[in-house]
Amino acid sequence: MSSAQTFRLVLIKPSHYDDDGYVIQWVRSSIPSNTLAVLYGLALDCAQRQVLGKNVEIIVDPYDETNTVIPVKRIIRAIKRAGRGMVGLVGVQSNQFPHAVDLADRFIAAGIPVVIGGFHVSGCLAMLPKIPPDIQAAIDKGITIFAGEAEEHLADILRDAYHGRLKPIYNYMDYLPDLSHAPSPYLPAPIINKTLRRLSSFDAGRGCPFQCSFCTIINVQGRKSRWRSADDIEALIRRNLAQGVRRFFITDDDFARNKDWEAILDRCIAMREQEHLPISFTIQVDTMCHKIPRFIEKCARAGARNVFIGLENINPDSLVGAKKRQNKIWEYRKMIQAWKDHGCTTVAGYILGFPTDTPESIARDIEIIKKELPLDCLEFFCLTPLPGSEDHKRLYEQGVWMDPDMNNYDLEHVTMAHPRMSKETWQQTYRQAWQQYYTLDHVETVIRRAAAKGQNINKVTSFLTWFYGCMTIEGIHPLEAGIFRRKVRTMRRSGLPLEHPLVFYPKRVWEVLESGVRWGWLIWQHQRILKRVKRDPARRTYMDHALAPVLEHEDEDSDLIKTYVDRIPLAHLTKTKATMPH
Repeated sequence: MSSAQTFRLVLIKPSHYDDDGYVIQWVRSSIPSNTLAVLYGLALDCAQRQVLGKNVEIIVDPYDETNTVIPVKRIIRAIKRAGRGMVGLVGVQSNQFPHAVDLADRFIAAGIPVVIGGFHVSGCLAMLPKIPPDIQAAIDKGITIFAGEAEEHLADILRDAYHGRLKPIYNYMDYLPDLSHAPSPYLPAPIINKTLRRLSSFDAGRGCPFQCSFCTIINVQGRKSRWRSADDIEALIRRNLAQGVRRFFITDDDFARNKDWEAILDRCIAMREQEHLPISFTIQVDTMCHKIPRFIEKCARAGARNVFIGLENINPDSLVGAKKRQNKIWEYRKMIQAWKDHGCTTVAGYILGFPTDTPESIARDIEIIKKELPLDCLEFFCLTPLPGSEDHKRLYEQGVWMDPDMNNYDLEHVTMAHPRMSKETWQQTYRQAWQQYYTLDHVETVIRRAAAKGQNINKVTSFLTWFYGCMTIEGIHPLEAGIFRRKVRTMRRSGLPLEHPLVFYPKRVWEVLESGVRWGWLIWQHQRILKRVKRDPARRTYMDHALAPVLEHEDEDSDLIKTYVDRIPLAHLTKTKATMPH
């Protein structure tokens, strides 16, 4: 019988570079990587099934670079000691691809095989007629590209890596695996403890039936929805509870469209109400979820505390042009009120840069939102032609200018030409949007609305501070930010010079001190508002236009509806509303 052998699989979720070329890392990051959890769960299943043979032990090491400095030299030594192994750079988005290649170069130079997968390579192979130069350059360096989903394919990759026969490209884009009995996403507690609020994640389903032209999901994960079973989700929640993890981010682009949402929520309700297990969730939904009977009520009972809503835009021309016809602007206030009535904190995503947008129209629409929609937080994004989206393919085919630097495709930078705004104007408008929404006056309005609805106003205030501070102090979107920025002098983008220690470290000390003072000032301002609201004996009876019940005959008086009617004939509006589901 042959002696036992070891194969070391290292899974890394990479970060990306900031504008100065330094890797964005934190002591604690804000959002966990679901792709890392998915791949780790699949890898553990491969190890348990002994897919490399009974005498080969598979050791799996997961790293999330957003909260961990990757110990490249230590990983290389560990793989060489094992004799065989592989590095997988997982869930690589377009903005992370340049850094992923830089990271891969170091392992390739040491003779360690590297595989890169994720939305960037999958989207490009799905939508473009030929492999783009950045991916081809990676292949030419000896990096293997994996396009598609890893369920039912990871074992084959591991066997090829074990036998030294990895192919340049694995393309499984035409195969959408069944998730109903697939191994569940999982990460060990030490990884989860490096995220804000010790948050884990899982995808209850994949795919989306809609046709939004800016979205990559429909072309990477398909328009056919696939779901995990309620049994599997209950099992993964209990497995996490056993290691002290009780908060979860359900990463489905729209949990409301999961056909088994009620069965899943009923399991969670039973765990909370009958077993008194302290589980809670952050979910993503669309603007029509309140039309589904019992959905919001059961979400709240199941522990959904934070809700991300794809508001996207209130300009009807923009929504129709982006094929996001499912958004009905006259329903927005009803939907948000319904979530607030159940104590949930609401965060809406809003996209700037549709063809009809101008600085003036954007400023006007933000004021309408502040007046009419009782949102807690609003997060802004630049319309970006992400590889894998219909927008990117169309601009590619038309030869329209797009930024060649993938590092900028983070939804915070302008990456394409606009018919009404210059690049500089668009970028400035994006920054100004954050300033316009998070004024101290509106922060107080949001807190007063939350108090009137019986929400946790301490948490709402923290959200407001976090979202505004991340953008204005750290210069990084809240979803990519974290607690205390790490900046490693030697981890700078290839092609940029390393700063001398006598230059780098004094500058870094000043950055830390400056950001600390600015954070302290912002927290003091918001806490002062919070205390003022708490001391107000009439806080429970506060009322404004956004909190007022919506009556059908009042729709025509809404600024949202007026905005819509200005662009679309009233007869069409009446017909559209008449055919909406009730």
